[in-house]
Amino acid sequence: MTIEALIIWLVIGAVAGWLAGLIVKGYGFGLVGNIVVGIIGAVLAGWLLPLVGFVLVGGVIAAIINAVIGAVILLVVIGLFKKG
Repeated sequence: MTIEALIIWLVIGAVAGWLAGLIVKGYGFGLVGNIVVGIIGAVLAGWLLPLVGFVLVGGVIAAIINAVIGAVILLVVIGLFKKG
């Protein structure tokens, strides 16, 4: 992995985590936490979305959308465990 690819992953993770935090109210984790949630969300979406037949292909925007979907799913699951 090149340094450019790592920076792109971090930026996509930060944007996705921030957007997911806005969508799922009350789950802001700060910059580092948003990056982690976004990256985990991107991995989750990369695994889960093709299983259900939903795949966006091409470019940074599609990567951000996939990562946001995965991060929202992750935040909802975290919220279920925190409340329960």
